[in-house]
Amino acid sequence: MTHRQIMEALSGLLLGLFAAILSSTVVTNALPRIISDLGGGQSAYTWVVTASLLAVTASTPLWGKLADLFSKKILVQAALVIYVAGSLVAGLAQDPATLITARVIQGLGGGGLSALSQVVLAAMISPRERGRYSGYLGATFAVATVGGPLLGGVITDTSWLGWRWCLFIGIPFALVALFVLQRTLNLPLVKRRVKVDWAGAFFVTAAVCLLLIWVTFADDKYAWLSWQTYTLVGASALLTLVFLFVETRAAEPIIPLRLFRNRTITLASLASLLVGIALFAGTVFFSQYFQLARGDSPTRSGVMTIPFIGGLFISSTVSGRVITTTGKWKGWLLSGGVLLTAGVALLGMLRHDTPYWEIALCMALMGLGVGMTLQNLVLCTQNQVDPGDLGAASSVVTFFRSLGGAVGVSVLGSVMTTRIGHYARETIGALGPQDRAAAAQASGGGSLPDLHMLPVPVRTWLESAYGHGIGDIFLYIAPVALLAFLVTLFIKEVPLRASSGLAQAAQAEGTGESGQ
Repeated sequence: MTHRQIMEALSGLLLGLFAAILSSTVVTNALPRIISDLGGGQSAYTWVVTASLLAVTASTPLWGKLADLFSKKILVQAALVIYVAGSLVAGLAQDPATLITARVIQGLGGGGLSALSQVVLAAMISPRERGRYSGYLGATFAVATVGGPLLGGVITDTSWLGWRWCLFIGIPFALVALFVLQRTLNLPLVKRRVKVDWAGAFFVTAAVCLLLIWVTFADDKYAWLSWQTYTLVGASALLTLVFLFVETRAAEPIIPLRLFRNRTITLASLASLLVGIALFAGTVFFSQYFQLARGDSPTRSGVMTIPFIGGLFISSTVSGRVITTTGKWKGWLLSGGVLLTAGVALLGMLRHDTPYWEIALCMALMGLGVGMTLQNLVLCTQNQVDPGDLGAASSVVTFFRSLGGAVGVSVLGSVMTTRIGHYARETIGALGPQDRAAAAQASGGGSLPDLHMLPVPVRTWLESAYGHGIGDIFLYIAPVALLAFLVTLFIKEVPLRASSGLAQAAQAEGTGESGQ
């Protein structure tokens, strides 16, 4: 394919990927109003977020495996149709149960788009050239992940739009992506006799769902050490063992376990899990910090995160182009790990009155680190596998990244609540008797406080507790980022191949025929 043909097809992929990621982040600042209008409580609030994460994480390996067996173009289009259907139902929902169900459908489509975008890119482009185009994926991921809350805040604050348009906003992008891909994505169809590993898909989905249900409600509905924890974790571990057994017997396993005999794939998957924790947890808590520790509006809190978007956009684009020119990728991977660790560690010193320029600098460092790390973990994995395993290998790395994000957000969110409560109790003595009564009312009930309705001393007290508590979360993330860097040290740099996945497959087929 020429550069123009690649860019035409890639534009459709990027639009679909943008829509999928946007749907996960655009509701961040709108959720309090959404749940209130639909008559839901804290449980519904949690499940609107968790349901989508569950579906994305659990479906990613299945989409990746199907891409090795069926037409990649049809699968991408199917994912877009599923996403549009889920978005329509979500935007028209009249109760929390319907919204949660629709978010599951959205997540199924979004999981397909996240996994298949990497697979199609690998099929079209050689590893040597892929860094250049992977930068565009990284930039799209950055804009949608961190720009989503900004867009959601603007939509929610605009009276003639309203929160329902946060759920509809991705539909136009998905429909345009369908049209563009139909015209531009022309990959040869490799016909194979296939047998889908439905048993493996079921057991890996069940294991992940139980794990995420546990971390979502631990320390809220039940204690970390309780019979519910033992039951859910034990059942998840048992289902994982059953899944591993099924994969050793399956003719076409959803996750070929032989892939993990390759040290690069094993280490890249582990690093992706750890980077996912840092990335998703960090971006979720940015929004809460600016709104609850500094009293900013949803729109303004989105604007404040631009340094993170800028850092990620620049580093993913620049590193991709340089990798294409030089063929060297490990130096970027290691540099990204250093910058990510430094940025997160410095954010651990956050307080409610920290000067914004210091926060912006730390966010930029974090964004630069993520941009250099995220796509290169996929790139080094794809460079190590045969064409028939491109889909499975790509989705494995994406799966672990999503799993890390889901677990990280749930666990660290629970820890954050505990830390904020600790600092609030520690400093409440500085308030007068009348202010203490207002403070108790503001911090009770399990709902988010409206800072602008509180007396100034109480507002300052609460903002201080939120700022210190969220700062602690970044201190917990810093060792995770450091561990990701240490893991990448052991990934061996292998020269990037100069032929695409389809070209390799054609060459292998030609060699087989000549041998016969």
